[in-house]
Amino acid sequence: MRGDARIEIGGIARAHGIRGEVVVMTHDPDSDTLGSVDTIFIDGTPRKVVRARPSRSHSAQVWLVQLEGVASRNDAEALRGKQIEVDREDLELDEDDLLLDDLVGCKVVLLDGTAWGEVAGVETGMQNRLIIHDGELERLLPLVDVFVKSIDLEAGLVTVDPPENLPAWKRV
Repeated sequence: MRGDARIEIGGIARAHGIRGEVVVMTHDPDSDTLGSVDTIFIDGTPRKVVRARPSRSHSAQVWLVQLEGVASRNDAEALRGKQIEVDREDLELDEDDLLLDDLVGCKVVLLDGTAWGEVAGVETGMQNRLIIHDGELERLLPLVDVFVKSIDLEAGLVTVDPPENLPAWKRV
C-alpha cells in the first residue's frame, strides 16, 4: 500500500434543507462509497453517517448526507467547503484499480529506462495530469494510456512515452 490511510473522496458543497443534511460532491461521480460507509472524516474528525442517499443535481451526481450531531441548517452550513475523507479500507477497489494519491512519489522513467523525474502530484479535472518534477524542471503529462504505458505501484515506478516537445517549466 502506498499513500495515506485516509483518502479524500469529495467535499461538502452546502447545506440541504433545515434538518442538518449536507450536499456532498464526490470527486468520482460514479462512486457509491458514501452509501456504504458508517464513518467519514471532516478535517480529520470522524463523523458517523446516519443516512446517505444519492441525488441528481444540475446534471452532477451528489449525495445528501445526514451526520450524527448535525441537527440544523446552521450546523450544516458550518461544514460548507470542508473536504470529506474515508478510510482506505472502506474503498471497494478492484484488483486493477488504483488511487491517484498512490502515484505521488513514484519514479518516472521513459520506455528505454531513462530517468524522467518523480510524480510530485496529480492535477485532477477534465483530464487528469501527472505533475512530474525532474530536478528544477516541472512537467505536466496527461494521465492517458497513450503517454503512461505502465504503472507498477509495488516498485514505485511509472513508465511513460511523452509527446515530443512536451513543455517543461523551471520550478521556483
